[in-house]
Amino acid sequence: MKLSDDKISHLTHIILKGLLEKGIITAVAEEGSIRREIKRVIIKELKIAEGIEETVRKKLQSYSKKIHEGGSEWEIMFNKLYEEESAKKGKG
Repeated sequence: MKLSDDKISHLTHIILKGLLEKGIITAVAEEGSIRREIKRVIIKELKIAEGIEETVRKKLQSYSKKIHEGGSEWEIMFNKLYEEESAKKGKG
């Protein structure tokens, strides 16, 4: 899932506001710096997820039995392989 820069920035504001309001964190740095770090982490995680998705799609395409995207079999296999790849990357 791709997010625009505006959407990611909006998420950083929501996340920081929630963390501060719930007392989960206490800001010791300027809020702009904290939002930039949150944004950096979001972008990093999205890139990892995109890489996993690409790997899974290539695996599905390499099967001798062609599985059509959008079908229930494709969804099941995609989710299974995605979980496996996520676990390999320490994200599962």
